Amino acid sequence: MSAPRSVATRELPLDAARRDVVERAAAALDARWMQDLLVRLVETPSPFGEERAIAALLAEEMAGIELESEVQALDARSANAIGRRRGSRDGPELLLFAPLDSPFTGRAEDEVPWVGDSLPDHMVARAIVGDGTVTGLSADNPKAHIVCILSAIKAILETRPELVGDIVAAFGAGGAPANPRPGDDRPAVGHGRGCRHMLAHGLDPDFAVVAKPGYAVAWEEVGLCWFRIRVRGVQTYVGRKHVLAYRNPIADAAHVVAGLEAWFSDYARRHTDGLVAPQGAVGAIEGGWTYKPSMVPAACDLYVDMRIGPRSSPEEARRELEAALAGIAARHDGLQAGCETILGIPGAGTDPQDWIIQSAIRGYEDTEARAHAPFLETSGQTEAVILRAAGIPTARFGLPAAMTAAAGRPLHSMGRVEIAGMLRYARCLVYTIVDTCTRSRAEVGL
Repeated sequence: MSAPRSVATRELPLDAARRDVVERAAAALDARWMQDLLVRLVETPSPFGEERAIAALLAEEMAGIELESEVQALDARSANAIGRRRGSRDGPELLLFAPLDSPFTGRAEDEVPWVGDSLPDHMVARAIVGDGTVTGLSADNPKAHIVCILSAIKAILETRPELVGDIVAAFGAGGAPANPRPGDDRPAVGHGRGCRHMLAHGLDPDFAVVAKPGYAVAWEEVGLCWFRIRVRGVQTYVGRKHVLAYRNPIADAAHVVAGLEAWFSDYARRHTDGLVAPQGAVGAIEGGWTYKPSMVPAACDLYVDMRIGPRSSPEEARRELEAALAGIAARHDGLQAGCETILGIPGAGTDPQDWIIQSAIRGYEDTEARAHAPFLETSGQTEAVILRAAGIPTARFGLPAAMTAAAGRPLHSMGRVEIAGMLRYARCLVYTIVDTCTRSRAEVGL
């Protein structure tokens, strides 16, 4: 049986008191405050593994809106920021989570020429404000999402509601799918490191909302597998290739890349199910000596990211990849290629009938005045899989997209956001916070 691709909304109209809080808090959302904070966050660089400064800034900001706040250190350069507002009685604890880090550093020496001949505006830690938008490094993802969480909490607290449950705002280091950069001797800096640290050090919410791109509520998402494929050949010297044994693994790697890129489309088609369409790509290649290309190497390594659905496992993905490599080798006489798993993070989901999924959908429908429709064929992976694996019902829900190409498909960017979209999303969060944290545990099914 296929996984559900839609879910009916469970109607639960707000009573007069809750409706009053939602409307007053929505009216209190302050576009200028949001823009000013976003500019400061954009101009506080926070590459994965270097989040201490932005965590300190956010802890101070959370204290300023009357949250109990702390900087939770992971090491000398990396930290989480956590803020809490405690409820008056034994109600549910709602976590609003976003990562702190940027997947790019904003430093040309790290990213050029792989992002292009120079850093574009949306990859520079300098905010450009104009025409209702903010552009800069990670302005949209994750920094506008952080601002929307804090703005929603701030607006609610200004109405002085009676909160039964706890509100927790948590911003985690190392959300990027990344290993340590060259020269960094730490064992881990990414892959949800900050989120895992929070869970290991006392964070145990009843529900969570992960704020990441996609202006629709998602109850499941993919996992992530990384593989190193080693293509083997014969080490030799270009000046004698015509008289020595010769098998260039870099040339054979080209066959492997082309074969895999074609196979990934079939892989995605076969695994499209529920909300997800897991994708794969060859993202990096390593082979030979850049300072002596006259020497042909004996090996060339390819690095592959394969996403896996919540109904698959890393082991199953590896077996499929090995079969694909065997098929490619059979079409190219003498080609040798094997794979090694570097990383495996399973996908995960939450029952779409769970309180937090339904409350987030109601928040969307209340804000947009139209029926909710989930995004289908998604392949992005976030800390939601970590929270769900820990048994925490989690909704993923984020900002409307702001950057598109003039023609054709959108261009990839995390660095441009519209303030109007932030206000819409923050209002959705206001609804879900009020809907959840003004109720008893029994009312939300706990």
